[in-house]
This record gives sequence, structure tokens and C-alpha cells, in this order.
Amino acid sequence: MTSSGSPFASLGPDLYVEDPDVVAAHAGDASGSGGAPSGLLRPRTTADVAAALALAHEHRVPVVPRGAGSGLSGGAQAPAGSVVLSTARMDRVLDLDPVERLAVVQPGVVTADLRAAARAAGLFYPPDPGSVAFSTIGGNVATNAGGMCCLKYGVTGDFVLGLEVVLADGTVARPGRRTAKGVAGYDLTRLLVGSEGTLGVITEITVRLLPAPAPARTVVAAFASLEAAGAAVHALLAAPLSMLEVMDRTTLRAVDSLTGMGLGDPAAMLLLQADDADAAATVAAAGRTCTEHGATDVAVAEDDAESDALLEARRQALPALERLGSWLLDDVCVPRSRIVELIRRIEEIAAREGITIGVFGHAGDGNMHPTLVHDGSPDGLAACHRAFEAITAAALDLGGTITGEHGVGRLKRDWLRRELDPGTQAMSRAVKGALDPRGILNPGCVLGVEG
Repeated sequence: MTSSGSPFASLGPDLYVEDPDVVAAHAGDASGSGGAPSGLLRPRTTADVAAALALAHEHRVPVVPRGAGSGLSGGAQAPAGSVVLSTARMDRVLDLDPVERLAVVQPGVVTADLRAAARAAGLFYPPDPGSVAFSTIGGNVATNAGGMCCLKYGVTGDFVLGLEVVLADGTVARPGRRTAKGVAGYDLTRLLVGSEGTLGVITEITVRLLPAPAPARTVVAAFASLEAAGAAVHALLAAPLSMLEVMDRTTLRAVDSLTGMGLGDPAAMLLLQADDADAAATVAAAGRTCTEHGATDVAVAEDDAESDALLEARRQALPALERLGSWLLDDVCVPRSRIVELIRRIEEIAAREGITIGVFGHAGDGNMHPTLVHDGSPDGLAACHRAFEAITAAALDLGGTITGEHGVGRLKRDWLRRELDPGTQAMSRAVKGALDPRGILNPGCVLGVEG
């Protein structure tokens, strides 16, 4: 239903909804509930988005873009008085060109579906965030999402060639290209990637695709100490691996409890994967490197089925920790040489606050995901938030960054001021003010300022 008092009522009940239950279901994201948005926009086309934003701009109504709601940094938590703009119905693969090796998709396309469409054409779309089965391309672009294959292939932004975006006043722009090369003008495509809906609403994405890689092979190595695992990571960085993941003891115990895989009780476990032309030899050599650096057990997959089985332990990390209680997932990145030091600090923080923290993540690029688990009580929640702040501070202290792939959102906007120097902050505000002068696009997200 709609209310005649809303400026969006003119769009009709198919595009604008005020039903409280429907709106409430779109008010937050995976990091928690949002505020109290007044309505939900459900566009099907770019023209729908342009019409909605023109009205929002005219009437100064805040708009919070939303994909699948799988974000973990509060970027889609809609404050009171805002409207949520969901791209869920813009879910078509518009073009897939095997000659030019590119695809053109709407933002509501599920990441796994794009990967499957590319695979059917003998091509490969590498970005694989942990939410690959349900997150959407628009959200991946908005946060510049990563995943387990970042070590070799990079993040979402490395595959975005061009965008169609609706600016705050309803203007439609199409920065970027469809060609393999192109350097005409400012790189506004890269500016919009990772902007978390604060500079425009992305309505179409052109991504480059790669030739399909060789079948991947996997090896898992267990270590009796974090230091040994860290030394192995350093030695493995020269290998042509596509994946290098780590799980600490707390995470491994949770995964074993969930799956019954019989992982034992090592201090840490590394999971490695290669998809080069000689993947079997690559992982065999990687396994030997792990043994040389103190691995107590090494298991090398012989075929696709065994590779998938070994990889499943890593994919179950977050689901396993979620079962332990109320949780909050962090995302920080440090120099790879300081991963062990970060994990040690997290252990100290967990002991001090009396909560469980499991650490897993991308050892190949230093991006860790400490998962904080508490009992749901007010005291437990307070301890969780203190630990979250302490971990973020530790990442900066170790020469890292407050987020490696989940984005700043609303959870870390105050920390962004600590990471960015004053000049960079001024540039960021200037860009925001130029593209969204009335501050209606996802206000309070990233910079925490409007206009």
C-alpha cells in the first residue's frame, strides 16, 4: 500500500510500498537491523531508479540502496525517515560476449548465477565472496567485495569495466567502457566501485571475464603453532597459488563440532588451492613447503571431489561460529608478515573480555575475519563491542586497514577518520558534495556526513 502523502506515491504501488512488514524486512542487513524507513522502492529499470531519485532529490528524502542485504558493515541499515531502494528485481544478465570476454548485468544478479553463466560459456568470473551463493553483483561492486580467490585474481573492482549509474538528482551516467583498454578521462568507474551507495545508484555493470582455468587442486596443512603457520605463509607467497586461507584453533573446533570432519586440534590450519595448468604439481610442492615449515599433517586432494571436500571446512567457518551464540563479524587487513601478531592480539582481547573470538580469513593477502561470539546479554554485547573496537585499533597499529573487503558502512565510519589523513578526508567530502549536494544518498554511511 502507499500513502498519498508520500512524494513517491506517484510511482504507483508496484514501485513504491509502505506496508510496515515489507518495509521492516528491508530495513537492515546481515550486520543487524536498521532504523525505521518510511517506504520501499522496488525499481525494475534504470528509468524507474531515475524517477525515484529525482523525487528524492526534489523533496530531500534520504535513500538507502540495498542489494541482497548480505552486507556485514551496516551499509544498508536504513535510518528513520529514509526510503530503501532495493535492486532485487533488476536481476537480468543482459549480455554475455564470449569473444570480447565480458558480461553486462543488472545489479540484482546473484554472484553465483553470473559465475555459472560465465562457466557455461567456457569463461570465468573470479570474484567469490563468502556470500557468493546469495549476494548480488550490485552489492559486490558497492563494497568492492573480495573473496577466497583474491590472492591470484584480485577483488570485484579489478573486473569492472564500466557502469551505468543514476546520480542523486536522477541524472543517468555511463562511465567506463566495453573495450579491453581505455584511458579517456577520469576513472570515474573506479571512484564509484566501493562507494557503498553514497555517490549514486548502480543500475548496470559491465565486467570482464577470463578463460576458464584448469581444474583446481587443494591441500590442507595443520600446524601445532601459529608461528609455524605464519612462517609457512611467508614461504608460500612465491608459489602460483589461487587461494591461501587460514583458520585458528577456535574456528577449527567450531567447524569440527558442526561437520564432524575430524580436523583434530591444531593451533592453525592452512588451506591452499592452485588452478594453473600444473595444479597438481603446484599443490604437491606447496604441501612439501608446509611440511618443511613444521606442518604436523598435510592432506593433498587427488581430484575435484577431494578438493571440494577440503574446501568445505573453510566455507563452514562462519556458519560454525554462528552456532555458538550471538555474533559480530569483523574485517581487517594487515601486512601478511603481521598476521600471527594480529591473531595473538585477538587472543589477548578475547581473554580480557571473556568472549569467544574465532579468526579465519585470507592469509594470502592479510585480510582476516575475527568473528566475535557472545551470550546475547547486555554485558556480553558490551564486551563484544569493546573487543570489536580493540581489534580495529590493533589492525591500524600493525600498519593495516580497518576493512579489507566488507566496506566501512556505518559500523566503521568513525574509524575511517582515524585511518585517512586530513587531506584525503577533504577530497572525499568534496567528491561527496559534488555528486550528492543535498546529502540524500545513504546518509551516515562511510563518511558519516551529509552533503
